[in-house]
Amino acid sequence: MLVDLVADGDVVVLSGAGLSTESGIPDYRGETGRQRSATPMTYQTFVGSEAARRRYWARSHLGWRHVARAAPNDGHRAVAEFQRRGLLAGVITQNVDGLHQDAGARDVIELHGSLDRVVCLACGRRTPREELDERLRAANPGWDAEASVINPDGDAVLDDDRIDSFRTVDCRDCGGVLKPDVIFFGENVPRPRVEDCYALTERAGTLLVLGSSLTVMSGYRFVRRAAERSIPVAIVNQGVTRGDAEALLTMDAPLGTTLTALLAELTPRP
Repeated sequence: MLVDLVADGDVVVLSGAGLSTESGIPDYRGETGRQRSATPMTYQTFVGSEAARRRYWARSHLGWRHVARAAPNDGHRAVAEFQRRGLLAGVITQNVDGLHQDAGARDVIELHGSLDRVVCLACGRRTPREELDERLRAANPGWDAEASVINPDGDAVLDDDRIDSFRTVDCRDCGGVLKPDVIFFGENVPRPRVEDCYALTERAGTLLVLGSSLTVMSGYRFVRRAAERSIPVAIVNQGVTRGDAEALLTMDAPLGTTLTALLAELTPRP
């Protein structure tokens, strides 16, 4: 049935962290997520505490390198190929790793932003993460910390003494606080971005959820909107999801092999 839904076209993909686990990036609530040993940073903590910002940037300075080295896997490549074949109406991702685009997907709506950009909370200027990485390296010569664990959002687990010795930097333009251009826990997704996702969902022939438990409302609301509009919802994820009751079809299966097999079924035989 999944092959028929995708073959009909106008598919909107809603992807989550489970799609990137095969690229070595842990998820939040799957098997790799259960191994996570730190609580994710909240927006309120980040903006309210200089010490919290130092802790975040020290950990992320190492963790981001892990994310930046990650390469798209078969699941990302399959989604990009679906798009090249004209089967997709759009891609919404909850991931902040940029791997959909690295695989060749276009016009991806990054619901939660991207780790490869940095934003100033004072003046709003956005800059590449590579630029910040160079500035942090210059501000911390000889800083030789090693991460013991990499968490799902590019956050690395470090000893306190390594964190305490880390120096942060501010916005070059105005001296304001720098933050990764991602949505932290406790922070709202910008309303225009949400409306774009709703509009895309409402035009879909099928909403295809890939690798998301849909535990948080941020992604689950689009499943609810599709169900309200009688738009078929198909979910491929390892484990149960919050949206299973609204889905026409659910598959508990690994993403890479499942999407590759789906692609093969959609390929016309000579």
